[in-house]
Amino acid sequence: MPKNYILTYYYCRLFMQLYHNLSQISFLKNSYAFKFLFVAFVGIHIPLIGILFFVLYFRHDISPASILVFSLGMTLLATLITLLVLNRLIKPIAIASKALNDYRNSRKLSLLPTEYTDEAGLLLCNIQESIYEAESFINEKQDLIYMLSHDLKNFAGNPQGLAKLIISENPSESVTSLAELICESTNLQFRYIENFIKLLNEQDRVVKSNHEAKSILFPNILPFINEQVEQRLLDKNIKLSLSLELVETKLRIDEGLLIQVIVNLISNAVKFSYFDSEIKVRIYSENSTFIVSVVDTGIGFDKNQIDELFKKFTKMSRLGTANESSTGIGLYLCKKIIERNQGRLSAVSDGKNKGAEFRIEFDI
Repeated sequence: MPKNYILTYYYCRLFMQLYHNLSQISFLKNSYAFKFLFVAFVGIHIPLIGILFFVLYFRHDISPASILVFSLGMTLLATLITLLVLNRLIKPIAIASKALNDYRNSRKLSLLPTEYTDEAGLLLCNIQESIYEAESFINEKQDLIYMLSHDLKNFAGNPQGLAKLIISENPSESVTSLAELICESTNLQFRYIENFIKLLNEQDRVVKSNHEAKSILFPNILPFINEQVEQRLLDKNIKLSLSLELVETKLRIDEGLLIQVIVNLISNAVKFSYFDSEIKVRIYSENSTFIVSVVDTGIGFDKNQIDELFKKFTKMSRLGTANESSTGIGLYLCKKIIERNQGRLSAVSDGKNKGAEFRIEFDI
């Protein structure tokens, strides 16, 4: 068992010490409700016991007002102690809730105590088993998908190999055209499979990423963005205008993921822009909001198509202005990454052939 899991286990046990001690009492062992009732019963009777001792063993000439003040003081003290003890007693539920949230938000595995037999103990046990079953299922599913993707690439490669062999034999023009169509079709299949694998990998990165705010220096990331989109811009003679109005800010997103999303949005803009046009990228802040705006003058879209843009394997997949193909997962993946990191990704367009704007927004 990993050392950090063992430390987590004993950390949980330390915070549940009161619950653990009460679970050692035979008549409280199997009932969480009895533990609460026992603590409440003791808390209620502390003032009564205190008053009895005060009356029986102290001087009898004490005034009624003194007895009243003493009784009120004991009642307040007993109430405070009871509330503190009950707060400690609900630690198993708090720890179970935290473990579940950690797994849902960052896929972090926790090791919970599972040896208790009351309702809270069963809750800890069920959450522990459910988390590990879910993790095992996810890992097995991903392994199977990767294996199938690898095999699919091999199957797609066989027709392409045969088509290239046919072309090498210098057949007639019609046969050559058919063979080239087979090659193009298999290339599209390869890109589809590669994007599918990329989708799985990026989803893992998003789920496991740390959501703490980190400082990002934008002059440092611009060269990486330019490097990845440079060739696409040259192919269509498109000018990229980059307006950097913000040097540094703290965001709850990994720098690499942010670069990837911006690159994907620029590449998407290039795909649907016309030759010899311009794409404008603006990085700035407004009203405590960090914004990245990517604006093109390309083919745009209708307002009723906005929701369809960000769907997985959207039916709105279109060829680019130079017949570039699309697998329909790029924008879906971008939106997933941004939203997982507590941001927003939106798109607007005035209609077909009127360009489009994609905006990334994070609250600073």
